[in-house]
Amino acid sequence: MSSKEEEDIIRIAKKMDKMVQKKSPVGALDMLKELKNIPMTLELLQSTRIGMSVNAIRKQSTDEEVTSLAKSLIKSWKKLLDGSAAEKTTEEKNKESTSAQNSPEEKEESSSGSKSIKYEEVDFSSNSCITVYPRAPGTHDSIRNKCREMLASALKTGDDHIAIGADCDELGAQIEEAVYQEFKNTDMKYKNRVRSRIANLKDGKNPNLRRNVLCGNISPESLSRMSAEEMASDELKEMRKNLTKEAIREHQMAKTGGTVTDLFTCGKCKKKNCTYTQVQTRSADEPMTTFVFCNECGNRWKFC
Repeated sequence: MSSKEEEDIIRIAKKMDKMVQKKSPVGALDMLKELKNIPMTLELLQSTRIGMSVNAIRKQSTDEEVTSLAKSLIKSWKKLLDGSAAEKTTEEKNKESTSAQNSPEEKEESSSGSKSIKYEEVDFSSNSCITVYPRAPGTHDSIRNKCREMLASALKTGDDHIAIGADCDELGAQIEEAVYQEFKNTDMKYKNRVRSRIANLKDGKNPNLRRNVLCGNISPESLSRMSAEEMASDELKEMRKNLTKEAIREHQMAKTGGTVTDLFTCGKCKKKNCTYTQVQTRSADEPMTTFVFCNECGNRWKFC
């Protein structure tokens, strides 16, 4: 595909983005018609992210012709993504068939290597293909259906699902199904689990979690069981890591920086294995304040 066509698509995308910012989609129909005449490929769709621009115009425009044409374009582009996902599935099956013929040594090595599963970061600039999971069975339970709708809505936060081509409704149903299979009912534990998934998926400061789910890097079943720490953004994880290091450092300083004594009795464990430090916290003519740390249970107190 020539670079000229890519430049044309990027030019149209920029114009559409300006229309959305100004809330004036005048001329959008001409832009969409021009797009319709450009042969679209998966590579162009991923590199230009034109789907996001077209979807934004579709949401803002009140012109039925613009809305209809935008929907038609998005639908046709989604087929490119679906076709790519199907090709990937076929390739994976072929690889599995080939690996089944490996020697016993290779099989053993492969088995040992699969014990530790890590979620790798996805390069979203190139939009990884979507992993296909088994469809979730239907349900007539009103609570479960409502939870599925809310999960799907959380996955639709932003426009990533358009560019990636994910079926948010089906993914939401799969996540809910995995949660339900764990609790086997819709009690408070079930509802709290679903609420925490929704809150983390909608978190604007943690878009990578949502994108990982949309791309298939995190399966619905894995998401249903992830802890708050595992779902947290990289920034929050780093903050928690630093706080833990600081707490450990303060704990070590409290134990090594003072003087060991048996003159004080801990109010909690009643033992006399303590460390104390003295600091001048008041005026110079006042006695120093003594801070005591119990080396047995970690209790701290001030002795005046």
